[in-house]
Amino acid sequence: MSDTTQAIAQAAARAHAASGSHRVRAAFAFSAIYLIWGSTYLAIRYAVETIPPLYTAGVRHLCAGSILLILALLKGYRPTWAQIRASVVIGFFFFLVGHGSLHWAEEVVPSGLAALLIAVEPIFVFLLSSAAARVWKLNLMLLAGILLGLIGVGLLVGDTAQGGQRLMTAAVMILVGAFSWSVGIIYSRRSKLSGSPLLLSSLSLLAGAVMLLFTGTVLGEARGFSWSQVSHRSFLALAYLIVFGSVIAFSAYNWLLEHYSPTLVATHTYVNPVVAVLLGWAFAGETLTMRVGAAAMLVVLAVVLVDRGTNRLRAQV
Repeated sequence: MSDTTQAIAQAAARAHAASGSHRVRAAFAFSAIYLIWGSTYLAIRYAVETIPPLYTAGVRHLCAGSILLILALLKGYRPTWAQIRASVVIGFFFFLVGHGSLHWAEEVVPSGLAALLIAVEPIFVFLLSSAAARVWKLNLMLLAGILLGLIGVGLLVGDTAQGGQRLMTAAVMILVGAFSWSVGIIYSRRSKLSGSPLLLSSLSLLAGAVMLLFTGTVLGEARGFSWSQVSHRSFLALAYLIVFGSVIAFSAYNWLLEHYSPTLVATHTYVNPVVAVLLGWAFAGETLTMRVGAAAMLVVLAVVLVDRGTNRLRAQV
């Protein structure tokens, strides 16, 4: 065999091996954002059983943010003051209000129901982005998605009303958190900050963690709380949220965004609530009523329609 033929054969073998490795990484990454992120709602429910909710979120993001910041610094990234300022704002909307309200609400709200309420976030993002741009464009898919989403949320909140005022208040707070997260998305898009997603995310996680821990302390979560009283299940759930929910799934999400279209990566928003509902039913004894099932189908269909409708509007620009 000539040197040229041998070089071609070796190059082909390397390309085949790289292709196989890429497929394996893609399968793992999609499984991570589908299954792990869908399972975090049940993990939150277990964690807040014996750990105060804002402390749960604060410790989770403090540990995850520290790990990601170390990785970013080892790669040579250094934050600018503009990035730090933006991270404080994003940390407020994403983690203090967004995740803080979710962790607090899951003391009483079933994990599957929480995931379904959070799933309407793409609708908030579309409405807020339209308001920010002062451009209101609709098509039939978007209109149908918004209407179905409102009906689904109405069914879910109405279902919580039967469980008492506290349950209904907690459900409304989850919607407040989803709205706040959507505001953070719009802000992050319009801030036009460049730089490593790894660095920016670690900074916002750390900023949010500081605000969560401070707010939890001010609200009295430290009174009467001792880590020695935390159950093994809550400890394991918190560790799962840190390692799998934040570090691994987030890293997989960033890798997917580098190699696949945002539309394909965003399909996790359809799958996560379904995974959360099934896990809550299978492992936590959460009831699946006909009303919740109908609301779940409406919400997932609404998210799909809003996503497809938004993509059609972008294609027309």
